[in-house]
Amino acid sequence: MAAFSSLTDRLSNAFKHLKSKGKLSEADIDGTIREIRRALLDADVALEVVRSFTARVRERALGTEVSEALNPAQQVVKIVNDELTDILGAGVDRPLNFAKNPPTIIMLAGLQGAGKTTLAGKLGYWLKDAGHTPLLVAADLQRPNAVTQLQVVGERAGVPVYAPEKGVQSDGGDAVSAPGQTSGDPVKVARDSIEFAKQKLYDTVIIDTAGRLGVDEELMKQARDIRDAVSPNEILFVIDAMIGQDAVKTAQAFDEGVDFTGVVLSKLDGDARGGAALSVASVTGKPILFASNGEGLKDFEVFHPDRMASRILDMGDILTLIEQAQKQFDEDKAREAAAKMAEGEFGLDDFLEQLQQVRKLGSMKSLLGMIPGMAAHRKELEQFDEREIDRTEAIIRSMTPEERRNPKIIDGSRRARIAYGSGNTVSAVNALLQRFDQAAKMMKRMSNSVGGGIPGFGGPGAKKNAKKGKKKGGSKSGNPMKREAEERALRDKLAGKSGSGSGKSGGSAFAKKPQNPALPAGLQQALEANGGELPPNFGGGLSGLLG
Repeated sequence: MAAFSSLTDRLSNAFKHLKSKGKLSEADIDGTIREIRRALLDADVALEVVRSFTARVRERALGTEVSEALNPAQQVVKIVNDELTDILGAGVDRPLNFAKNPPTIIMLAGLQGAGKTTLAGKLGYWLKDAGHTPLLVAADLQRPNAVTQLQVVGERAGVPVYAPEKGVQSDGGDAVSAPGQTSGDPVKVARDSIEFAKQKLYDTVIIDTAGRLGVDEELMKQARDIRDAVSPNEILFVIDAMIGQDAVKTAQAFDEGVDFTGVVLSKLDGDARGGAALSVASVTGKPILFASNGEGLKDFEVFHPDRMASRILDMGDILTLIEQAQKQFDEDKAREAAAKMAEGEFGLDDFLEQLQQVRKLGSMKSLLGMIPGMAAHRKELEQFDEREIDRTEAIIRSMTPEERRNPKIIDGSRRARIAYGSGNTVSAVNALLQRFDQAAKMMKRMSNSVGGGIPGFGGPGAKKNAKKGKKKGGSKSGNPMKREAEERALRDKLAGKSGSGSGKSGGSAFAKKPQNPALPAGLQQALEANGGELPPNFGGGLSGLLG
């Protein structure tokens, strides 16, 4: 995540000099702790959190936990990972508290500009996707056009909005008020929304409350009045991850004012320092329940302290990536695509379908960011243009069904037509077709080498080609003399004799080439055919096809 990119780089550099040492001295550990302290302070983590964190890391690093480890450097990284997980809220993370008797009432609180209204739509979308029937409540009657914004967000999310009051408007209507004043009674709106939800059978109510540019008593009183009127099951404190050192002071003020039950981090995709995430949970003792990392409705996820710690230390977040893939990918279509790859029949139609499946997971940058070790390739990630996927899709959609099934028929005039229809250049069409052709050849070569199945996929192609291989290997010549010679050579081979008249066992047609026992036979053949190197675009997947 962008908010932690600088911290990730600083921590990675702090561990670099430890990797070459088999045993760590106290000076080595102190130097590493010093770098970690600087990295955390530069990330705007609260001073008291930094002090307690580095003290615990130093105590554990100087103990037997590291001195007796086979790899002391990795053990230090593990200790830092454990302590990061602790300050992010290990042991206090939990799911939402749902009411035994619906509706479940969720109240959002926070400063103005923290992203409460947008987050209300994301939370509503997330709950709807989980099978609930949420209702958004427009109780922010102070900020200009806040009610209209919530209605727009609710429409995008497909979640109904309860908005009996227009609130402050900026279009010159009757509801215009002076800055800082409220149009209507937000407490009454919140109270009436609960009765409305019961009547219409909504099982979750999300109340969007007003914020201020700073913490003041008027804000807290209004928030307390709404809390007392509706008795929410959850009071979520929405905090901007880019707020910096003010995060602790703001969180403590809201904790004392409304006694929130959980934290939501917003704007984790920003390029500012994300020390708020490392401070709030540790200081308040309240769990971080969700994280918002983009403008889209799907840029919202459950917060897991251990996974976030892994991301900060550039160890990736494979579990979240797998969960997203399992949720979005169609398993039957994946098997079908694997079978087509094994048969060498994977066309541009199939590639377009797989591309659309991947797009459901979110932005390519966020997906690649979950892979371990990607911090070293951050520049390449930042330069990756998400619109390249749109251009690729436009090129494929400009082809006829026959051209997608058989790209070989696409000649010069067809390429010009496809380029014109997709709004791209002919060179862009040529590049896509060339990359796809290279990938198709590699897939076919791997399929034939490994006995008809791509490693890890299997599929009907594997069985078909396996049968072909069996037939070829077990066939007998129709010529009686040739067949007799073949049988004699086979008997000699089984008896351990050399080939007929050659005098060299290596000259036998049955002699097998030496192979690396750690590699599958087909993969070994593919390596040998390519001069000992992996074929072009091997493992490149979508990134290889997209350039």
